[in-house]
Amino acid sequence: MAETEERSPEGVKYYRLSEIEAQNSFKSTWIIIHHKVYDVTKFLDEHPGGEEVLREQAGGDATESFEDVGHSTDAREMASGMVIGELHPDDRHKIAKPVETLVTTSKEESSWWSNLVIPTLVAAIVTLVYRLYVSES
Repeated sequence: MAETEERSPEGVKYYRLSEIEAQNSFKSTWIIIHHKVYDVTKFLDEHPGGEEVLREQAGGDATESFEDVGHSTDAREMASGMVIGELHPDDRHKIAKPVETLVTTSKEESSWWSNLVIPTLVAAIVTLVYRLYVSES
């Protein structure tokens, strides 16, 4: 039984996760990146990292792997030409939340314990051991 074609108000075609998972062969290889569906079948032989990298992600969410590699702007532009639609909003909770493409840093608040007390205790112990060693000599 064929599923009915659904589109967003902007005209973007939605694909169900089950449809995408079924596209996991050499004849048809689809991946999801940031909820967008990519048909990478014709790109398998051309992928600089080898086709195995894409085949491992076939039929599933490749967002984390894609971002971990740090693809160039050119690679992102090339990928945009392979978009065939988006993951249906009702299925988005079934995959991990996409990671942000922008690198953000967060400053960790160090505690006074690790910055002051521990080094002071270590210094005191070293001093005590040194004095014991010198007094026995």
